[in-house]
Amino acid sequence: MAHDAPQATGPSKLVVRNIGLILSGALEKPILDGDTIVAENGKITAIGSFKDLDTEGATTIVEANGTTVAPGLIDSHVHPVAGDWTPRQNQIGWIDSNLHGGVTTMISAGEVHMPGRPRDVVGLKAMAIFAQRAFWNLRPGGVKVHAGAPVIECEMVEEDFKELAAAGVKLLGEVGLGGVKDGPTARRMVGWARKYGIQSTIHTGGPSIPGSGLIDKDVVLEADTDVVGHINGGHTALPDDQIRCICEGCKRGLEIVHNGNERSALFTLRIAREMNDLHRVILGTDAPAGSGVQPLGILRMVSMLSSLGDLPAELAFCLATGNTARMRQLDCGLIEVGRSADFVIMDKAQHSPGKTILESVQLGDLPGIGMTIIDGIVRTQRSRNTPPAGRVPEVVAK
Repeated sequence: MAHDAPQATGPSKLVVRNIGLILSGALEKPILDGDTIVAENGKITAIGSFKDLDTEGATTIVEANGTTVAPGLIDSHVHPVAGDWTPRQNQIGWIDSNLHGGVTTMISAGEVHMPGRPRDVVGLKAMAIFAQRAFWNLRPGGVKVHAGAPVIECEMVEEDFKELAAAGVKLLGEVGLGGVKDGPTARRMVGWARKYGIQSTIHTGGPSIPGSGLIDKDVVLEADTDVVGHINGGHTALPDDQIRCICEGCKRGLEIVHNGNERSALFTLRIAREMNDLHRVILGTDAPAGSGVQPLGILRMVSMLSSLGDLPAELAFCLATGNTARMRQLDCGLIEVGRSADFVIMDKAQHSPGKTILESVQLGDLPGIGMTIIDGIVRTQRSRNTPPAGRVPEVVAK
């Protein structure tokens, strides 16, 4: 089992040099100039040319060897339970496996697979606070898991949301997985959550677990959650006309997931681009789920949307990084000064027909991951899950 990863014990300075390509995670400027990134005490302090930056006193030097550095990937939709174990698939180490797929941050959409999950108000609040505290203290492999997302029930009142927020809860589980399935009740409770700084997501489409049900466009639009969870279904998607209606009828986040309908994912992407609303699209896996755990799920979504959705690869990576960071109000997901030094270093896979990593992704291939870094600390080197990369970074001094 992947245990809590070590943290820096003193002042640290990371220098990543000889970078071939820097992907920023920002749609407005997805590629940055420069060959070097400097981070001190877990935060990015400089980006540019090696000759122009202060690289003296580095505690860790990573030789990128011409590879690509991108922000660590963010999975906007996971269902954690207890540390790095999932009872849904009785699998240990699923979060660590996702780290080997480039995911450095995860967002809980509800700890719904907890055996014996309580539905009463006292119990669901207690479980949410426990999950928030547990994953605040535990970082499996170094991955940042934002958890503690209660599934709301009809008996809740405004004071419950105030109490949850005061205890540190910042997320709601998917609206619709509990007793609240109608638009008016959902909208009232989402309003209470928003009042106290709690972000909300709604289940969209057909039922996925016992107790859930169909959530159609009318409920989604009336509930007005901050994120339209798995708009491409988890697994069963709504009809195209309802997906279009949701895209056009609100200005909230449009979440596309791996464990959904791929055709509907591409349809959603096309509508968002037609509306010039690509910034609203974020990516998740909706795992662990009935279809299992997908360590490469976010990478596969990036590749699928780029290759089949005809989206330039550098923009597709933004959907899995900067878009999510901005929507979820995270301090990672973008390579810019002041942000957390969370990176995935990769290159095109060996023998890919693409001449560059971006071309290979747009042809549908997955990149090979050579290293992940979280808070300026090297967490993994060559991935055990991706295809081997043409070039790999290495730690040359520490």
